[in-house]
Amino acid sequence: MGELFRSEEMTLAQLFLQSEAAYCCVSELGEIGMVQFRDLNPDVNVFQRKFVNEVRRCEEMDRKLRFVEKEIKKANIPILDTGENPEVPFPRDMIDLEATFEKLENELKEINTNQEALKKNFLELTELKHILRRTQQFFDEMEDPSLLEESSILLDPNEPVRVAPLRLGFVAGVIGRERIPNFERMLWRVCRGNVFLRQADIEDPLEDPTTGDQVHKSVFIIFFQGDQLKNRVKKICEGFRATLYPCPETSQERKEMLAGVNARIDDLQMVLNQTEDHRQRVLQAAAKTIRVWFIKVRKMKAIYHTLNLCNIDVTQKCLIAEVWCPISDLDSIQFALRRGTEKSGSTVPSILNRMQTKQTPPTYNKTNKFTSGFQNIVDAYGIGSYREINPAPYTIITFPFLFAVMFGDLGHGTLMTCAALYLVLRESRLMAQKNDNEIFNMMFGGRYIILLMGVFSMYTGIIYNDCFSKSLNVFGSGWSVRPMFNSRAGGNWTDGTLNSSTVLQLDPAVDGVFNGPYPIGIDPIWSISVNKLSFLNSFKMKMSVILGVIHMLFGVTLSLFNHLYFNKPLNIYLGFIPEIIFMASLFGYLVILIFYKWVSYGARNSRDAPSLLIAFINMFLFNYNDPNNKLFYRGQMAIQSLLVVIALACVPCMLIVKTLVMRRQYLWRKHLGTQNFGGIRVGNGPTEDEAEIIQHDQLAQQSEDEPEVKDVISNNRTAACWKLSEVLWSMVMRIGLYSRSLGGFILLAIVFYVFAVLTVVILLIMEGLSAFLHALRLHWVEFQNKFYSGNGFKFLPFNFESILDGRAED
Repeated sequence: MGELFRSEEMTLAQLFLQSEAAYCCVSELGEIGMVQFRDLNPDVNVFQRKFVNEVRRCEEMDRKLRFVEKEIKKANIPILDTGENPEVPFPRDMIDLEATFEKLENELKEINTNQEALKKNFLELTELKHILRRTQQFFDEMEDPSLLEESSILLDPNEPVRVAPLRLGFVAGVIGRERIPNFERMLWRVCRGNVFLRQADIEDPLEDPTTGDQVHKSVFIIFFQGDQLKNRVKKICEGFRATLYPCPETSQERKEMLAGVNARIDDLQMVLNQTEDHRQRVLQAAAKTIRVWFIKVRKMKAIYHTLNLCNIDVTQKCLIAEVWCPISDLDSIQFALRRGTEKSGSTVPSILNRMQTKQTPPTYNKTNKFTSGFQNIVDAYGIGSYREINPAPYTIITFPFLFAVMFGDLGHGTLMTCAALYLVLRESRLMAQKNDNEIFNMMFGGRYIILLMGVFSMYTGIIYNDCFSKSLNVFGSGWSVRPMFNSRAGGNWTDGTLNSSTVLQLDPAVDGVFNGPYPIGIDPIWSISVNKLSFLNSFKMKMSVILGVIHMLFGVTLSLFNHLYFNKPLNIYLGFIPEIIFMASLFGYLVILIFYKWVSYGARNSRDAPSLLIAFINMFLFNYNDPNNKLFYRGQMAIQSLLVVIALACVPCMLIVKTLVMRRQYLWRKHLGTQNFGGIRVGNGPTEDEAEIIQHDQLAQQSEDEPEVKDVISNNRTAACWKLSEVLWSMVMRIGLYSRSLGGFILLAIVFYVFAVLTVVILLIMEGLSAFLHALRLHWVEFQNKFYSGNGFKFLPFNFESILDGRAED
């Protein structure tokens, strides 16, 4: 149970692994994920290590699998994920895997190459088919005499019309539809209008064999006269990436060629279908096992990468590794080594030897699916120093509670709880789906945090008697207006008073007006009072001061356990004690005054109650003659003056005396360790280098232990959240509640939809996020920095699960 409140106790261990058993032993250690390997070859280049060739082979296999995966996704074939976690293949199985992946890659590349060539041929034949059909239409139109005269005029408008027919040359081809306007303009300018262009769109889009995209093209035919124009036209076609095709001059030849093209297209379509079917069969078979292949290859790569961190014995028969591991898991590590040795068939057992070291171990806090979210909140501030108190167990309660103090609303808390319950109850199914949405994954990872925040918000909503900004009248109000009409009870209200007054004030001093406090929470009558905001602000501010001071004092108290555990009496006498006295003298006294005012002043004498804020300011100014703010009790001046003097005396004790004592200890150690007689160092103290290290550690510890006397009281945000909710109710819902007709019902349904959307977007999401960030600041600044230095480094074990999930880097 002690490890829940402190990080795990770690040890540095040395592993002696036989060469033939090292691979299997590291594999077993990766499955349990309890050891962090240290690099024993920091000066050796990555490309000069022993297992670099095996790592490269694994990377090459991984590349081939990524190629296959890309092809599977391109074909829209689902990848089967059964959740299977296959064992790591033996080194001798790498050759079979390489051969399998090589065969699969070559087969897919060959299919793709053949398919691309067939599609390219199919595209050319399809374009030729459209050219033959369109050009036949063009020639049929040109046989009309009127069109011939028009074409001759277009060929050269400056020359007179010749009676004898001209023999024109022509070229036909296909061009992208979007290039037609520029293409036509360029032909006109370069050829000076001496060409005749006809074009027609191809209705169906054609598939680009290289990219697979659907493109729209057009057929064109250009008539010209002379070889010079022919060369110009071909160059322009080449520049616009137009494809030219041979087109016979006679109609009979065009019909015969079209028939041959159609026959070839039919044959080619059959071959393409067979090729695609074969490609689909290959990819579907690969989709069933590709995830298992990925796991095997990446596990092998991780093992060889880890083996590169080890040293090799001079006999080349043994690998030596150094690992950090939790002491509580040593038995599991020994058992894993034994399983690895047996699996490899080696007869020499692997040896685990604990080492003594002065190096700081990594910090390891065991978590589960419930505590991991809260541990992440703590680690975001900084990884805890080794064996210092872990704030996460306390954060499980304090974080959602402080959030709820600012967010408290029964209705909004219920919605948040329901959303979190959905994520919690369906967590196994949602985890199996592996959603790539970053926002959803963040919400899913913090589902238990959101659940507790919602539950605590429901509790504080009951205390505030606040549900969607409206009060719930469950037990009836403790106030009554009837005695104000009874003259015997001293009342002076009449019907005329009610008719002529817009605001009336109930006097709690009149008997029967106030019948006692509400059973739980705030009386619902405050929801219709004009001074609701001032009353709630005063109440919630005092409550925030009380909770904030308790929270900070608890953090300071936890620092005592750190000082006792690390045996630092100086931090106790010159750090913890002055700090706790300082805070108790000022802010603890303020909390006592709050409770004293609540107890001492009731309804009859509430107007005579002094102001807490003014009294606290006068306490520092030693001003006790303020006529507008009398004293709370007798002897207040003497007690408060003593408390201020004690608090001020603690400041130099924490900031000056402690620093001087630590400097004196440093000089004493340095003097003791570096006394030289004739150039010979004597004494048992530290060397000069060690003394500098000690000084650096002491100064760092000093900066950690100095308390901050700022950010003492945090602002509370419940008023802003409540006001936003009330504005939404007043401006939106009240519109639909006015009408009593059928149209009003329809309007109410529409208005309620708008109200629900605005409530979720503005209050649940925006205000919830704001309250979350504020609660985060309260924990980091006001709580954790009192006892938590966060100067450690995280324990990163060699774990296959984190490697496969992408949480660990190579």
